[in-house]
Amino acid sequence: AAAARLHGAERAGGPASTEIADRASLHWGLAARGALVEAGGPEIPFAVADRDIAWTDLAPRLYRQATASQWNPEAAVDWDAEFALPDEIEDAVVQVMTYLVENEQAALVIPGRLLAQVHPHFREVLQLLAVQAADEARHVEVFTRRALLKGGEMGTSSVGGRASLATLLTEPDFSIASFLLSVLGEGSFLNLLSFLERHAPDPVTRRISHLVRTDEARHVAFGVGHLEHRAGVDPLLHGRLRAAVERRHDALIGTAGLNQDVFDSLVLLAAGSWEPEDIARGWQAVQELQKDMDEGRRHRLSRLGFPDDEAAALSALHTRNFM
Repeated sequence: AAAARLHGAERAGGPASTEIADRASLHWGLAARGALVEAGGPEIPFAVADRDIAWTDLAPRLYRQATASQWNPEAAVDWDAEFALPDEIEDAVVQVMTYLVENEQAALVIPGRLLAQVHPHFREVLQLLAVQAADEARHVEVFTRRALLKGGEMGTSSVGGRASLATLLTEPDFSIASFLLSVLGEGSFLNLLSFLERHAPDPVTRRISHLVRTDEARHVAFGVGHLEHRAGVDPLLHGRLRAAVERRHDALIGTAGLNQDVFDSLVLLAAGSWEPEDIARGWQAVQELQKDMDEGRRHRLSRLGFPDDEAAALSALHTRNFM
């Protein structure tokens, strides 16, 4: 009876990450990788079932790093640290935290949406996306807690900023969404978080900027690794990525870009006061930040195989909202 039942059964690849199938059969469904799968049964329409679309060899290692690097906001941050800031500096911190929460909420939603597209045969990718979503949930928590730490209200949210993030949420393609979010957006945020850690006026802001940047570096590494793999097997990928950047730029061309309150707050945090010479120094620091962001984007685009001149042109089209 068992032999008859298993007639036509097949292995769903092998359990090791080196034994994954080039294409995961939809009728394998949620079967464990390496399981002996009976013939028949329903097909689950996962949109991403090809190894070359879903995979990067970095995924197993990045997942292990991610699980080993989880931190507890309650224990990792001294929320009771004593400090007192001038009102205008505290207001600037709150405004930047408000902006970060908004952007991190987009970065929380997108991995969850991408995760649902991927066939679970590529389980390390699902696991990594799940941890990435958990990271972003933690980031939303710590930025919100810092914003409200001294009893104030949240800052402002601009139409331009929300419009920029909305274009990320509506991108249906797995690789393009990863490209726009991780390679360009979160990559730019690595520079922003370094800036905040360097210019933080208090120990809590400095600590959470450091912790979040460590997580975001892993997210960027996954996005770059995934797209490096895809670029090596899909000669049309560069054209699709280029078109996505141009399409997003055109959609946002009539928006204001970065919330002016956020820009002013970054200048003030780098300046430390409203004294004219300090503001001039702060303004220059924000210009250097944007230059560093541009150089980082160009470097990552070059890693994906874009010529230097094209990488520079595409980086220049990236949203002024940073994410």
